[in-house]
Amino acid sequence: MKRILLRSGKSPYDVVPVEQALDQDVFATNAGNLIFSDAAHKILETPGTEVVSNGIRTDVTAAGRINEEYDAFVVPLANAFRPSFEPQLRRLTRLIGRLKIPVVVPGIGAQAGLDYNPARLKPMEPAVREFVAAVLDRSASIGVRGEFTERYLKDMGFRDVEVIGCPSLFMYGKDLDVHKDAPALGPESRIAVNGSHSAVKSQGLDRVIRSAHRRYPYLRFIGQNLSDARQLHWRDLSDPNGSVTAMPTHPDHPMYREDKVRVYIDPVTWIDDLRGFDFSFGSRIHGNIAALLAGTPATVLCGDSRTLELCRYFDIPHRRISKPPRDLDPAELYAEADFGALTGGHQERFERFTGFLERNGLQNTFTHGDGGAAYDRRIASLAFPAGVRPWNDADVASLSTRFGWLQTRMTELSTDNARLRRELDRARKGAPRALAQALVPQRSVYRMARRAVGRPLRKALQSGRQ
Repeated sequence: MKRILLRSGKSPYDVVPVEQALDQDVFATNAGNLIFSDAAHKILETPGTEVVSNGIRTDVTAAGRINEEYDAFVVPLANAFRPSFEPQLRRLTRLIGRLKIPVVVPGIGAQAGLDYNPARLKPMEPAVREFVAAVLDRSASIGVRGEFTERYLKDMGFRDVEVIGCPSLFMYGKDLDVHKDAPALGPESRIAVNGSHSAVKSQGLDRVIRSAHRRYPYLRFIGQNLSDARQLHWRDLSDPNGSVTAMPTHPDHPMYREDKVRVYIDPVTWIDDLRGFDFSFGSRIHGNIAALLAGTPATVLCGDSRTLELCRYFDIPHRRISKPPRDLDPAELYAEADFGALTGGHQERFERFTGFLERNGLQNTFTHGDGGAAYDRRIASLAFPAGVRPWNDADVASLSTRFGWLQTRMTELSTDNARLRRELDRARKGAPRALAQALVPQRSVYRMARRAVGRPLRKALQSGRQ
């Protein structure tokens, strides 16, 4: 049995309660990460191959164990060539440098503007060079998301670079069926919209969302960030992004109050829910890929190279938003969207992707297995949590799940702290500092509890007194 270690926040088979998922940040701040890691897991799982999730955090000291226990390390990434990711990229490079097994990167991207100018990436070029060189020392080639990243790496002198897109759109193999069921969108249409905080603040997406909310009563916003999920589930506004009141995930937004917002912990529930929509649009690439996987038409609003190059490669309908649009009706986007090139060229792109895997010594379930049937059956047998929705309940009883988790977590931390105290008493050295560090997690949970008993509980208690 071949064993593959996969960099992913969690295994697709792990059913994680919402509170635990948010506490542990299983999707590394962006739920879109799980779409391409789940797709990679499914694709690589064959009768002769076991796929194991490594988690997102990079432990350089684990290199020896990885060399002993695994036959390959697969690292699916998104826009990893960006300044804010440089520390993580350097840690990954240190780990890869200690590995003796093959290392395969099936899709990585560089992030710049719509003009494809890599000037902002110049300061991190040494880190990119070291990472790519380390990967190519252990693989036949490196897979990139699109034309911009290909040119970026080839301009550095790397030649073994293949454009393969992103594993996410190959979740169902060579099959991708996207078509318009309605001749046009109207007030009765179910429309999903997505967007990042930056798109809302600087690219005018807030204006587009407000306008669409007035025109389409069944509009739903689907967030992806960890801060979005925490705002919905805990009304937690402690994150710096919490001040973006134009985001529908903010408790003061009308869509929040009307229960028209969701964040999904698991791709399976995300994709399943989108099957019931007529159209999806917005600036999040994987939010719209989730719709396409569901067979729902989608248009991406591109504000940078990471979304543009992927849309161009896969022929996903898109529109550039280099400046804030004065008005943008989703009905207009729906009318102009053509999915012929997306679906018509999908099989060729799929064969290019599987060819990349084979050249790097990896089999895939569609060529060497059951096409993912066993994977799909196992996923269907599991009860994943529904999408996280706004906390609007005034009924005290509805808070029991949240507070039950908080109480359990605090009890666990109290038990751990008691054990640490006993160990520190025995050691009789460094007790004050170590104990203070040990108590930090418990204090953070208490702070979360105080935030959690905010407006919903006050409102519930006030209602109870009336």
